[in-house]
Amino acid sequence: MKRYLCSIIIGMVVILSIGTYYVKVASSASSLPKYTFKTLEGSDKELDPVIINASLQNGSNFYEPLTIESNTTKYASERSYLENLTGRQDHLIERLVKEHRSFMRGKDSISSLYEDDDFLAYARVNSEYTKSGNMEAKLDIGLLEKKYEEETSFQIELPNQGRIMNADVRDVQLVHSKLQVLTMNDVNSNNEKQTKEVHLYTIDVANKKVLSDKTLVSETFTDPNQVGVGFEMPIDIAPSQPNNIVFILVNKGVNQEDGFKEKLKESKLLSYNYETEKLETVKKGSLSLDMARSGYADGKNLYAVEMKSGKYRVKTFELGSQTLTSDTELDIAANKEEQYTAAFKNGRVYFLLNGMNQEGKSNKPAKLLIADLKTGKTLYKGETVINKKNSKSFQLYFDDLEIK
Repeated sequence: MKRYLCSIIIGMVVILSIGTYYVKVASSASSLPKYTFKTLEGSDKELDPVIINASLQNGSNFYEPLTIESNTTKYASERSYLENLTGRQDHLIERLVKEHRSFMRGKDSISSLYEDDDFLAYARVNSEYTKSGNMEAKLDIGLLEKKYEEETSFQIELPNQGRIMNADVRDVQLVHSKLQVLTMNDVNSNNEKQTKEVHLYTIDVANKKVLSDKTLVSETFTDPNQVGVGFEMPIDIAPSQPNNIVFILVNKGVNQEDGFKEKLKESKLLSYNYETEKLETVKKGSLSLDMARSGYADGKNLYAVEMKSGKYRVKTFELGSQTLTSDTELDIAANKEEQYTAAFKNGRVYFLLNGMNQEGKSNKPAKLLIADLKTGKTLYKGETVINKKNSKSFQLYFDDLEIK
C-alpha cells in the first residue's frame, strides 16, 4: 500500500509541476505584445491562408519566436511541449506528417520531398567520415504509393563518392517512374583546387539501383584571386510539387585589390528540363541575372520583383517559352531602405514590406499587400498594429512568409 501511495504522490507532484510551468508560461506570453493586421483595403478573409514566421527581440536580453497565422499571434512559449520539441515546421511538412505519419518519420526537409496525386517520394544524402578521413555517402530513398499505403525504402551508395566532400539535395522529381535527385556537390579535384558540381542521379526504385549519374555543371577555382564558385537556385515556391524545369545560377567571384571585398567576375543562368533532358543557357535579353537571382520559381514561371518609378513591380517569366508574360505594378510605395518578402500562390502575390531599414531596425508598421498577379488589382492591404503600450522596447523581426 505504501508503494502505491508513493507512486500516487510522485504522479501528483509531476502533474502539479507541469501545471505550474504552463501557468507561468501562459502568464509570461500574455504580457507580450500581440501583432495583428489592420485592414486598410479589401477583405480580411484574404488573410486566412497567410502564415508569417517572426521573432520578438529586446536587445540581447530577450528573444521569443512567434507566428502570425490567420491574423492571430502565437508565441513559441504558448505552444505545447511536443510542438516545441519538434520545432517550427513548414506547413507542408506538417500536412504530410498528419496524412502519412509512418512514412514521414524523420523526414523534415521540404527540398528532399516530391508529391503528386499518386506518390510521395523522398531522397536525402546520408554521409559520414571514416577514420581514414574519407567520406562514405549514401542516398536514403523512400517512395510511398498513396492508394495502397505501400512503402519502399532503402539505402544506396552514392556513385564516385571518393571524390565527394559534401552533397546537398536541392530537388526531387518523379519522371517516367524514375526518381530524379538533383544535388549540389563539393568535389575534391586532387590538385589542391576546389570544384563544385551539380549532379542528377536517376534512381530505379523498383530495382533499388542508380541508373545514371549525370554531371550537369562543373566549375573549378582557377584564378589565384578567385574567392569562390557558387551555385544558386531561385526561391522554390513549390518545392515538393512536380516541376519540369529547374534554374541553376553559376557565379564566380574574385577578391578586389583591398582583399576584403568580393566582385562578381562571371555569371550565367542555366535551365534544365527533366522531360527533354536538355540543359540550356537562358538568353541574357530574356531575363536579367539580377531578376533570376532574387526571383521565385515554381517550375512553370519565374517571378521577379523590381522597383521602378517609386513602385514595386512583379515580372512573370514563362520558363518554357523564355518570354516575359506579364509586368504588373503593385499598389504599394517602394522604399529602398525597407526589406520585403514575397510569396506566390493561386494567381496571387503576397507582398510583405516589413518596415525595417538595412540595419535591421524597425521604424514603421509592416505592410501586407495581396494582389491579383495578372491585373495587379489589390485584394487586401493592411498594416501591423500592436495591443501593448510597452511594445516600443521590442523589435519585431520577420523571417519568412508562407501561404497555406
